[in-house]
Amino acid sequence: MMNDTSFLTSRLDEALGWARKYSIFQYPFVTACCGMEYMATACSHYDVDRFGAGLPRFSPRQADVLFVVGTISHKMAPVLKRIYDQMAEPKWVVAFGVCTCTGGFYDNYATVMGIDTIIPVDVYIPGCPPRPEMVLDGLIKLQDKIQSQRTIGVRPAPEPRPEILAP
Repeated sequence: MMNDTSFLTSRLDEALGWARKYSIFQYPFVTACCGMEYMATACSHYDVDRFGAGLPRFSPRQADVLFVVGTISHKMAPVLKRIYDQMAEPKWVVAFGVCTCTGGFYDNYATVMGIDTIIPVDVYIPGCPPRPEMVLDGLIKLQDKIQSQRTIGVRPAPEPRPEILAP
């Protein structure tokens, strides 16, 4: 028979997960052309605000989701790492666009081949640039991860890196 404390804590976990799910404060780290599609998700046609993620925070100490949008160069990588380190726990990372996920069509010494080599990534949103519908789908996946996190601090494992298919 289940005791009352486990019932109470499981209900509390569910309530806290639901509250976190709909109060996403995102920090947009926009560096390239994907920024236009990122901004399009906030307009009235797609309305990211109905998912609880409508107010971007431009201070890493006030944000809990880091949206990395666009190409990251090796010169920009320490800045990205510093911003990630300044965020408070629990923190989440979304890789937005194929250049952020895998380096994209850049095959040179200056571009980071996927930000998961610098910081852990929770959700990948591929595309060049990704459509706003894909951004909303990635946001829903992130909400599911946030809601499944427990109050004891156990996080779901990050998503595996998308594989590049050879032609």
